Amino acid sequence: MGQANSHIAALSKRHEALEMKIEAETHRPHPDDVRLHELKKQKLKLKDTIYAH
Repeated sequence: MGQANSHIAALSKRHEALEMKIEAETHRPHPDDVRLHELKKQKLKLKDTIYAH
């Protein structure tokens, strides 16, 4: 069970890092919509993986 918790913690950390990247991109003078879309897609996929455990 400990290994599963550490895996979820690692996924959560990656999810948080993606959130920070999305936030940074959103606040740029000219946000890259394609990059934002990809980051949000990655974040959603991670969220789904986390909640599947």
